[in-house]
Amino acid sequence: MAAKPMKPPMKPEDVLQVVAAARGDAICVPTMTTSPAWRTIAPDDLSVGCVGFMGGASSLGLGLALARPDRRVIVLDGDGSLLMQLGSLATNAGAAPRNFVHLLFKNGVYHTSGAQGIPGGLSVDFVMMAKGAGYRQVLSIDSLDEFKRRLPELLRAEGPVFVELHTGLADQTPMTARGGVPFPEQVETLRVRLVRPRPTG
Repeated sequence: MAAKPMKPPMKPEDVLQVVAAARGDAICVPTMTTSPAWRTIAPDDLSVGCVGFMGGASSLGLGLALARPDRRVIVLDGDGSLLMQLGSLATNAGAAPRNFVHLLFKNGVYHTSGAQGIPGGLSVDFVMMAKGAGYRQVLSIDSLDEFKRRLPELLRAEGPVFVELHTGLADQTPMTARGGVPFPEQVETLRVRLVRPRPTG
């Protein structure tokens, strides 16, 4: 019996386009290889990039989610990054923010530093780890069509939500696409925008 052909991985940039189209006024926290594309796809908005603090994106997102329970917070994480701070899964689940969506871009490598394989490669089961840590909803998605279909529902779901996305490599990394706004300036811009009253009517 012939083996079932594997689906090609999703392009990270395509996934980010879907997130940008569905997010509404959610705060987004991109990290590492999601950061360069996100700067182009969603410039000048409610986002703060986590580059230079490997594995810190979900912790940053957790703080924002707890501080602003009125807004959805979407973390755009990487598998290599998350491995650096696996304890954050238990911290996030224990805090149980209902407005927290954790999207993991799984490609099996440390792309930013040269695409070296992460420990365990693609066999690492982040879904099982997130489920064991206590996330309210956990799933794996390997096709863009399914992601488009499921994302609106996931953004309404009671969090914390964890989604493992099977992706390939991004076209750029923070090492090949230098620039962007310094982190302290991003934080201050986000702070100012969050204290402004929302438009009514």
